[in-house]
Amino acid sequence: MNTGEELFPTKEIPKRILAIRLQAMGDTVITLPYLQHLKRSLPEGHILDFLTREEVDSIPRNIQLFDKVYAIRGGRNTQKQLVYAALLLPALIIRSYNIVIDLQNNIVSRYIRHALSPGLWSSFDRFSAKSAGLRTQETIEKIGAGKNFADTNFILKNPLEANEILYRNGWNGHSRLVVLNPAGAFETRHWLIQNYAEFAKLFLEKYPDIMFVLLGTEKLNTAADYLQNKLQGKLISLIRQTNAAQAFAIIQKTMLVLTEDSGLMHFAWVSGIPTLALFGSTRSDWSRPLGEKSMLLDSSDLTCGNCMLEHCTYGDTRCLTRYSPEFVFEKALKLLNK
Repeated sequence: MNTGEELFPTKEIPKRILAIRLQAMGDTVITLPYLQHLKRSLPEGHILDFLTREEVDSIPRNIQLFDKVYAIRGGRNTQKQLVYAALLLPALIIRSYNIVIDLQNNIVSRYIRHALSPGLWSSFDRFSAKSAGLRTQETIEKIGAGKNFADTNFILKNPLEANEILYRNGWNGHSRLVVLNPAGAFETRHWLIQNYAEFAKLFLEKYPDIMFVLLGTEKLNTAADYLQNKLQGKLISLIRQTNAAQAFAIIQKTMLVLTEDSGLMHFAWVSGIPTLALFGSTRSDWSRPLGEKSMLLDSSDLTCGNCMLEHCTYGDTRCLTRYSPEFVFEKALKLLNK
């Protein structure tokens, strides 16, 4: 059996391909532009299916990309995932996959890959100090289908749904949209909410027709209340009002996303939306947004950078507090001017 370590040696690409990604929502979304490029480069009639977890299958199911999307249950419990993977195997075996692109490379995906016994497979490098996007690209290229790129032009199955949600929440249909995303998981990944408000005011001085959008869970309620008070009439809060697929659709309509490290950050850059990311303690070599329309302000230049700690060793989260609203605004303008 070909191990996938070498490029596929013939020009003929097998007709049935299964890609596997069983991670969190943001990690799953990272794979989509690269798989989309693969799909659009395949001759007509070739099949590309996708296997993921039930909790993160909404976006893959709501874009016109895969011929079939499979999802296993079990949450993040490996033993439960293995049980549900075994129950799904008969349906996968019937599809007779020639290639498996294992973009997870864990015990569950390897079990599935071995059970399917494809003629060719490739597996994700879990430990390289490269971005997840680049490692995804390299894993796809191993099957020998040619050079792979990020194709960010997604086609939504329900393209009008984003408009409907925005209209219901005060959008006038004309104002351009900027997403503010203060959704970092820890205090070492948070830019001060006061900075977001000041950034928004600077933006409004240059672009008076702008409206700002907040997306996410109830964890952002306090931030939403603060920004609503500071940006009266200029903020559309969609906290707890969208699922992942709807949030992804709304992102497609925005002119800029200012974001901390979160799944929504990946929604933006994989869609080709100008994305200005603020990374505090995050290890940026793994998680950074990619592409000409992305810009990253990270901590890698500091001796304490990329620390991955929840609480700052120095007590001041200096990797983020050093960035003023004025500085970030100028970076946003430079990104938009690209």
